Amino acid sequence: MIKTANRIANVEEYYFSKKLAEVRTLDTGAVRVINLGIGSPDQAPSENAIEALIASAKNPANHGYQNYKGIPAFRKAIADFYMKTYNTSLDPESMILPLMGSKEGIMHISMAFVNEGEEVLIPNPGYPTYSSVANLVGARLRPYDLKEELNWGIDAETLKRSDLSKVKLMWINFPHMPTGRTASRKE
Repeated sequence: MIKTANRIANVEEYYFSKKLAEVRTLDTGAVRVINLGIGSPDQAPSENAIEALIASAKNPANHGYQNYKGIPAFRKAIADFYMKTYNTSLDPESMILPLMGSKEGIMHISMAFVNEGEEVLIPNPGYPTYSSVANLVGARLRPYDLKEELNWGIDAETLKRSDLSKVKLMWINFPHMPTGRTASRKE
């Protein structure tokens, strides 16, 4: 048996993987469970979508690797969305990188910027992937509490009073996972 790398010794099974297994044990013939926790479709795509996929698969221009930065028109559409929604100008060539999902982005950012022993501020409650990836890159986890009395907001005053000299990265996400809370413009 090949020994795994030391860095994964403390990596645990993904939180949502465990939760989905628990949900499956509750789903019996007598009691049906409708899982609202993951966005997996329960119906086939429309016939038009299937035909478009078939036509795309038959197009020889689509038989190569995708541009590693994604389709230029898609990146431009993202930039246009940010301008329209947030009045923020983004360069589609240098500031937008489409990903397969959040876990990929969290891993890439952490691998690129966080050195072993540096601290990563992680919201509590927060997305479990932040902790998993910080552990994987050898960072020190430093949870910061989201306060119920602040409507699950960040207690910026407490953070300002603490020593942040070893912090390399702070994870913030809105709408917040798992509370669903959105940030105010002031935040």
